[in-house]
Amino acid sequence: MAAKKPSKRPSKKLATTTGTHTFGRPRRNQKSLAFTGAPSKPGSAFQPLPKPTGKPPFHLDLRDVVPPDLYAAIAKAQHLGFHVAGDLGGINFAVPQERVAQGLEEDFVANPSDPAVNPAFLYVLGDCVYFNGQVSEYYAQYYQPYEHYLGPIFAVPGNHDGDPVAPEKSLDGFVRNFCAAKPGTKTPESHDSPRTAMIQPNVYWTLLTPVVSIIGLYSNVPEHGVLHPDQLAWLEGELKSLPASLPLLITLHHPPYSADDHHGGSKPMHDALDGAFAKVGRWPDMVVAGHVHDYQRFTRRLASNNRQIPYLVAGAGGYHNLHTVAKVNGAKPTPPVTLPVSGDTVTLESYVDDRHGFLRLDAGPGAIAGKYFTVPRPQESWSQPPKLADSFRLDTRTHRLA
Repeated sequence: MAAKKPSKRPSKKLATTTGTHTFGRPRRNQKSLAFTGAPSKPGSAFQPLPKPTGKPPFHLDLRDVVPPDLYAAIAKAQHLGFHVAGDLGGINFAVPQERVAQGLEEDFVANPSDPAVNPAFLYVLGDCVYFNGQVSEYYAQYYQPYEHYLGPIFAVPGNHDGDPVAPEKSLDGFVRNFCAAKPGTKTPESHDSPRTAMIQPNVYWTLLTPVVSIIGLYSNVPEHGVLHPDQLAWLEGELKSLPASLPLLITLHHPPYSADDHHGGSKPMHDALDGAFAKVGRWPDMVVAGHVHDYQRFTRRLASNNRQIPYLVAGAGGYHNLHTVAKVNGAKPTPPVTLPVSGDTVTLESYVDDRHGFLRLDAGPGAIAGKYFTVPRPQESWSQPPKLADSFRLDTRTHRLA
């Protein structure tokens, strides 16, 4: 089916706004979308990074994006909930992306007495637009599917966002729609969507919140990822300077660990991150990645201090082709199972490789709780709600999982 043409109805009166930022509009009724596109050959060459739109150290404060009353409620309660999903684009077959978008919408509580109860934003782990991040695909794969998502959307780029199709340069579409220089920027590709472009200062950047710090890395286009030396130097600086009193999350596209049979874990990302952590002497509380189109949760145990670090893969956010976990001796593994990773003690705790879904993280005093929800399959009823498939709780004081 052809892409749905943008409607001409006005949107400003119905949009959720904060200052000059505009997000989604309240939903009136359910829509069915269908998009088409033609894949291009995947690239493998490192792509030069675009010029930053902000100034070093590339920080974006949550208070500059969300409404003041929501920020105040988050700071007072010391509770921040947010959604996480990767590999969104519904090109060729949009229903899985629609299902995930519907699930995200349904995770909002109508008229809550405490505004901090609702997720404050969606954080995308790359591959926002398939196949190659073209500006022309942003309406069909980004603005229209999340038209009724009421919060802001942040992102790090994935390999499909950065592999350019001439005449566009690498990450042209991403920078236009996620790294606007000024708040309130309305890009032509957003058409009738009320959502304005995000104001991230760079393609790698840090989100500052009163509850948790989130470092977002861009692992570029090659299959297993590459971090430019300048980005690594920046990462080391962030590890040194970000407040030790707040939990620290690392996000990127290529996962350091994966048990799937399609991509597998990235040794270059594993080694680059471990090198920075060891050099600075600071380890994150959690690492979250996409690229692999499924959900996987690992626990890494550090021998030096017995610290436990969740490594998550949440890449089943909408692209139709799911990736399955590799079989061992002819059968899929039954968690928990220890992985043969040289030098590391890593356990696969849980996975979902046959349904799309999204992750919700809730950071609060002394803990981060995680819940992974699956959504109905394309052939199943739209009335079915998301189902809880996995949950965990990390004590951020003891660095142990409950």
